[in-house]
Amino acid sequence: MDRRTEILTTAAGLFREKGFHGVGVDEIGKRVGVSGPAIYHHFAGKDEILATLFNDAMDKVAVETTGMFDTPQEELDFLVRHHARFVVGHRELVAIYAHEHRSLVEPWRKMFTGRTRAHAERWEDVVARVHPQADRTDVAVAVQAAIGLLHSVVLWPPKLLEDPGTHERLVAHALGALDAVAR
Repeated sequence: MDRRTEILTTAAGLFREKGFHGVGVDEIGKRVGVSGPAIYHHFAGKDEILATLFNDAMDKVAVETTGMFDTPQEELDFLVRHHARFVVGHRELVAIYAHEHRSLVEPWRKMFTGRTRAHAERWEDVVARVHPQADRTDVAVAVQAAIGLLHSVVLWPPKLLEDPGTHERLVAHALGALDAVAR
């Protein structure tokens, strides 16, 4: 693992454990095995580390959900399945996002807010194509509800996530929330 990745991984663990404001660059450096000031060779500071964690996650989601789909329903199923897989596989990062996204400062806050908005708008576009008769506000609410449901796995007991059928159930419930716009 390269030093930059090691810093990100270590910082993520510390942010999860102590909260963003409870961690300093000296502590991150100590855990990585370097001085705190050595962190500045890789990042402008703790704020950039947090922004990088979030942006790297958004990059993965964006790249892994790009593709050609035969139908809007196929694309929606793919988006939901991928998002479910991502949040289950990256629970620590999703938990940090849930608790610390408000800690982002400018210019990272504006950039990340734009990216999350674009992500939700993509979902809204797909849901609207699946359910063209649906009210656009209902679609936006359903998308936020589905994403919130998927992100809630960070609060679940680990044993529930070990059940092999949990992923499919999670996907089914998220798709159900999105299909509710047709009622």
